[in-house]
Amino acid sequence: MFFRHGRDLQGGSGFRENLDLDLWDDAPPPPECSNPNWTLNCCCGDEEVIFISLMCGYLLANFLLWNSLLLKPMKFVAVFVHEMGHATACWITGGKVSAIEVYNNEGGVAKYEGGKRCFVISAGYLGCAFCGMVFVVLSGDRTASLIIACVFLSALVTSLFFAKNRVMRMLSVGFIVLTVGFILLDRLLFHPLLQFLTLFYGVFIGCFSVYDIYDDLITRTEEGSDAYACHQLIPCCLPRYVGLQFALVGLGLQAFGLYLALVWMTST
Repeated sequence: MFFRHGRDLQGGSGFRENLDLDLWDDAPPPPECSNPNWTLNCCCGDEEVIFISLMCGYLLANFLLWNSLLLKPMKFVAVFVHEMGHATACWITGGKVSAIEVYNNEGGVAKYEGGKRCFVISAGYLGCAFCGMVFVVLSGDRTASLIIACVFLSALVTSLFFAKNRVMRMLSVGFIVLTVGFILLDRLLFHPLLQFLTLFYGVFIGCFSVYDIYDDLITRTEEGSDAYACHQLIPCCLPRYVGLQFALVGLGLQAFGLYLALVWMTST
């Protein structure tokens, strides 16, 4: 838990605080729990309740502060993840990326050549939702949160080589500094600070992906959108139907991420 108290080893009656803390205690699960605990029959203990409470708190904060300047940098991060999804799919399918750009109006573009267009197009919204899910799943463990933070840092560093505009460069450098700072504070001063950060990243990126799909693809349809591009490839799939399918997959990934995080936590 947040604080572990114990008797002073010198025999005193006072309590001491251990600053090397673990949000999710590593005590073994009870014998009656399956491992892995796919049925969640041992959920939910204190750690799982804290995890769910934090996730709900982040969701509420996102809802209340969505249009505030406070969340503007995180929206840029989510746009970056969206465009990085396009770029990654392009690289995987043999294409070449020439630029990744994020704009002040919360838009962005990944300029590429080659690759499998159907995969590259869908990898923006769905890749963003998948990334949010992965952040949530790995936030339940100290080592796993460090791994996903390092992967995120690698993506930010990689983007610097393709950043063609000032916003993208400032975004990458700013979140590199922020994430490295949290890693150092977590390792040297207070744990589970990094898990708080990676969980917030996951919840916000997941929220943004679903909201972005709803705002860009369902309530309106623009010729430059990913859904319209899918419609051009597959004419029978109307843009709004593509957007609805993206939204259902995005919501499903967020729910699946929470489920996998609880399975992990109740199994270890």
